[in-house]
Amino acid sequence: MNSMYFTEEHQLFRHSLKEFLQKEVVPHIEKWEETGTIDRFIWKRFGDMGYFGLATPETEEGLGLDLFYTVILLEELQKINSGGFAAAIWAHVYLAMTHLNKNGNEAQKKAYLIPSVLGDKIGCLGVTEPFGGSDVAGMRTTATRKGDSYIINGSKTFITNGVYGDYIILAAKTDPTVGNKGISLFIVDLESSGVSANKLNKLGWRASDTAELAFDNVEVPASNLMGEEGKGFTFIMEAFALERLVMGINAHARAEWALDYAIQYMSERAAFGKSIDQYQALRHRFVDLHADMDLCKQYNYAVVSKMERGEYVVREATISKLKSTKMADEVIYNCLQFLGGYGYMEDYPMARMFRDSRLGPIGGGTSEILKEIIAKIVIDKKDYRPPSK
Repeated sequence: MNSMYFTEEHQLFRHSLKEFLQKEVVPHIEKWEETGTIDRFIWKRFGDMGYFGLATPETEEGLGLDLFYTVILLEELQKINSGGFAAAIWAHVYLAMTHLNKNGNEAQKKAYLIPSVLGDKIGCLGVTEPFGGSDVAGMRTTATRKGDSYIINGSKTFITNGVYGDYIILAAKTDPTVGNKGISLFIVDLESSGVSANKLNKLGWRASDTAELAFDNVEVPASNLMGEEGKGFTFIMEAFALERLVMGINAHARAEWALDYAIQYMSERAAFGKSIDQYQALRHRFVDLHADMDLCKQYNYAVVSKMERGEYVVREATISKLKSTKMADEVIYNCLQFLGGYGYMEDYPMARMFRDSRLGPIGGGTSEILKEIIAKIVIDKKDYRPPSK
């Protein structure tokens, strides 16, 4: 492990987390993958251990730790081979809770952030809509002021934790006439009258619940508006950097796990009188894959370090997701090939990992969109700046 970024305390945390996951999570993974439902008790266990509050200040029941503790949590979640379970956890912490941490007022933090840290409430983020994914400014969901409330109408899709979660950080247009300047964020209880959820049937990430949500005249207290009206787009753009870096870290971690599994298998699998890790064609291909993984891993660590220092890393985080998710797909495709016919069997872990990894270049901004964002920065010299407080 790279000592440039990880201290002895980090290593102790990693060891403790590994033990927790093996004891509390791994025995239930097959059931959760089959049913598509994660038992509620595990959320409370995570909360009790402080894992939801790593980046949350101590004043809100968190631990206030540096971002490399987050890296460790993300990496170890990938190594239990359930992209769906990992997604449910990080969507709660690094999508929903990120907005509560950064943009919630004192009352909102008391009502939603602290219960989220403790594992008593599960959150999700609602930006993507059925009629437009990466086109955030083109969203159609509206929030109309009515006295001390807002009335919300519209729909969201591909919402991780949207079926079994307790609340959603919802983007809606409070002024549809001014484009992205009319978008606001609201905290909406998913048990509110007028909210309905349709559980989606996915190729991978099968342990997590992913929803299409409809909002039919849903009344939300005005006190659940985050910040001011019209600030939502700025909040969303600010959070995208962390989301994309999270997905980049996820990608290098699952690729590393796949390589570790593949080389162990190859050392034990014999053909024509010797183990297959001794055949030059396979050895050299493995080395190429390992090198690609390690390049992404070291890049991602460097970006985390910059973010930890307070730098605005929209370009770097976008590159992280673009390159790391592509790398992970290639690594896992080849690791499945190293296993031969067994790689195609559901009794071996590579089949699930192959499915789960495929969402990497799609979720959180498709690779095509990310390339255009990077092009605007490096070719058109567009200057993305942090939002003014």
